[in-house]
Amino acid sequence: MANAEQQVTLQSARELVEELSLGLTPPGVALVGLECELHVRRSAQPEGIVELDDLRRMLDPHLPLPGGSAVTFEPGGQVELSSPPAHGVAHAIAGLQQDLDTIEASLAAEGVELLAAGLDPLRAPQRLVHAPRYDAMEAYFDRHGPHGRLMMTRTASLQVNINSGLTEHDAERRWHLAHQIGPMLVAAFANSPLHRGKATGWRSTRMANWLAMDPSRTAPPRNSSRLCYVDYALNARVMLIRPNLETFIPQTESLTFADWVQHGHPLGWPNKDDLQYHLSTLFPPVRPRGWLELRYLDALPAPWWSVAAAVTVALLDDEAASQVAERATRCSGGLWLQAARQGLAHPVLHTAARRCFAAALEASGRLGLSSATIAACVDFSERYVETGRCPADDWQTG
Repeated sequence: MANAEQQVTLQSARELVEELSLGLTPPGVALVGLECELHVRRSAQPEGIVELDDLRRMLDPHLPLPGGSAVTFEPGGQVELSSPPAHGVAHAIAGLQQDLDTIEASLAAEGVELLAAGLDPLRAPQRLVHAPRYDAMEAYFDRHGPHGRLMMTRTASLQVNINSGLTEHDAERRWHLAHQIGPMLVAAFANSPLHRGKATGWRSTRMANWLAMDPSRTAPPRNSSRLCYVDYALNARVMLIRPNLETFIPQTESLTFADWVQHGHPLGWPNKDDLQYHLSTLFPPVRPRGWLELRYLDALPAPWWSVAAAVTVALLDDEAASQVAERATRCSGGLWLQAARQGLAHPVLHTAARRCFAAALEASGRLGLSSATIAACVDFSERYVETGRCPADDWQTG
């Protein structure tokens, strides 16, 4: 919470960002976690709303879930399953699949279904979760256009969490590669071509929306070094200031966190808690939190979400696949908007994806993937990657 006197200097703020965000992975710590967001709708009325009280009533009897996933709700009523950290992507996939099966069955019995798509294809933005944080966040984003409100209420993703690296050299390599393979993975798994029933002209409207809503907190860092994230975080705009625990005041003027540290604000000066909170309001494609959150994948239906998780982890964790991915994506690493718009119809991204998926498939045995996941990876590669298509191309856009 903001203080009456200056407590944080620019140097101490830099040190704290590095401490909170850029730590190395201790030996023996679990390596992979998955977070799956899904839209919820009535099967007989896809454009209708499922109220949160009804959704909680349907899900509460099945908690805790057998695979250990935590269940939370996004502002628009999207349900999110967050798997516990697992020692390897195969275990993470198995646990999350078990939990998805459980909640899908419970909701189906109530005439409710889960929709896996990066953007809800039919419904307009409508917030169901009301809390001071979300009120302030919505007010802040509304100053910059409609993108923030759409992000909060109508987008869904598959997030892959992986370790940051055991050594400084390993962490630098993983940070760089996680960004470099990002556009290729966005293109391959793009799954959000519709908004309010109409084609948007994007394969991943979700990614296009994220990149547009506030580049100071959603664009990838310009420098490939992981230490550049310190500057990125301090140069991002302050979303809100908390004079006390219950009050969240959105910032109507452009104020970076570095400016706040150096010059203060009529509501007070930032402290360490304010900086930690500020970090939680940053949403770049790769967010470091002592581990790496890969936030760039659209939500995908089964079995494609397991393919996305397996391929992403293979390209970062398997040594041979990583080497191929680093070479294959050298020319595609900056093509975020092209990936969102064209998917694998973009020739450079298509070439990179073919090489990366071949390397990931070759690594599948070393990752201990189940035969079902390997078969799904092969199917996805043949159906989409080899033909220059992505899941968005299957949607009826006429």
